Amino acid sequence: MEYRILGAMKKYKGIRPARFHMPGHQANRKIFSLFRDAALDITELSFSDCLEDPDGVIAVAEREIAEILGARRSFIVTDGSSCAVLSMLFAARKFGSKVIIGRNSHKSVYNACALLGIEPYILKANEIDGVLLPPTPLDVEEAFQKESDVCGVLLTSPDYYGNIAEYEKIRKICEKYKKLLMVDGAHGAYLKFDADNGSEESGAAYAGDFADIWVDGAHKTLPTLTQGAILNVRDERLAAAAEEGLQIFRTTSPSYLIMASVEFGVKYMAEHGARLIDSIKRELALVKSRLAKKGVKFYKGSSTLQFAVDFGGMGISPYLACEELEKRGIFAEMNDGRYVVFYITAATTASRLNRLDRALRRVARNKSLKNTYEAVPEYVCGVKKFSYLTALTFAVQEVPLEKAAGKVCARNAGVTPPCFPLVIAGEVIGKETAECLKRAKNTFGVKNGKISVIKIGGRV
Repeated sequence: MEYRILGAMKKYKGIRPARFHMPGHQANRKIFSLFRDAALDITELSFSDCLEDPDGVIAVAEREIAEILGARRSFIVTDGSSCAVLSMLFAARKFGSKVIIGRNSHKSVYNACALLGIEPYILKANEIDGVLLPPTPLDVEEAFQKESDVCGVLLTSPDYYGNIAEYEKIRKICEKYKKLLMVDGAHGAYLKFDADNGSEESGAAYAGDFADIWVDGAHKTLPTLTQGAILNVRDERLAAAAEEGLQIFRTTSPSYLIMASVEFGVKYMAEHGARLIDSIKRELALVKSRLAKKGVKFYKGSSTLQFAVDFGGMGISPYLACEELEKRGIFAEMNDGRYVVFYITAATTASRLNRLDRALRRVARNKSLKNTYEAVPEYVCGVKKFSYLTALTFAVQEVPLEKAAGKVCARNAGVTPPCFPLVIAGEVIGKETAECLKRAKNTFGVKNGKISVIKIGGRV
């Protein structure tokens, strides 16, 4: 396949041009030697097209990406999946003032609702082994029956732990009630190229095979640079508004390096993905089998390549486990206080996976780590006192987490990653939630040990 954007960049580099345009480094290797390929970092020029109004190489690349992914329109995004989520809900809002979402929706979903005046109807949190699960088809149908003026349902699927929603059943329910099916599929872009995509046995399913509009976080699972994403549209009614949303939310100085890497990631996987994915899946299955025999526990509900090791279930502190792993050069994607999530992709080599295997076995048999786990407080949904949008209109005061229990949350707060709120604006903050936030290393909605709560008697 031809890489349109990268080809234009390389051709320009090859003529050794006199650059009198942005970016400011001017590809001057004498003062900018840190980055060898700075000459590929360009801007909107006569030959390089314009992401805001493409009619050249970018337009061709987007059409070819759409054809590969099964979309009517595909838009390259250089600002990450969050920008694409904002634009997706911007497009959906004309179909209703409310949206059905799962409890584990990414913070960008809640931010979009706040910005666009969309009221989120938040479904109950189903849980297994300490992991929140996607909404069930029954959850979605009951919400459609209960709530009026709903534009549709937005699923976060797959999630960090590899859980995938029941797309086919939920698709039928959306058709029955004439509602949109939107998917934040940021963690599942590679599934389009998985030979087992759609098989009941594997449980793997690509969001784009069912959704009206969906987000692929290309940089998460494809060979793509950080912040590279794609907003895909199947329902033509959403195309113009999705494009308008992108015009509002994305940068006017998009990175051509990221753009080129998005096109590369999709096309490379279209040619080589099935073989690479099959190979690494076989290796991962062998690793899991060996680890299980050695007593290493892991989350078994995953239908993707995400690999979540249950250190808490083994009585080992995941924080101490990560320290030991990092001493051996092993760095994980996420530590949620119980599970440590390792991100496996088509670019992961068998030798690297075997290195992880050996390191995990060493940690598991390290006697000094036994009985070091401190249980994570049980996840408890707060009692809802105000709707989300209403809660955002009240005046705010900051209180220490130690004194937050029983007060009503004014702004979402959670742990990052995985970047979904533990308590949502309008809910009562529980003791367990306050303790989780207090213990977490990285959070949002908490600053200097304080959380925003509603100040009674005041409005913003």
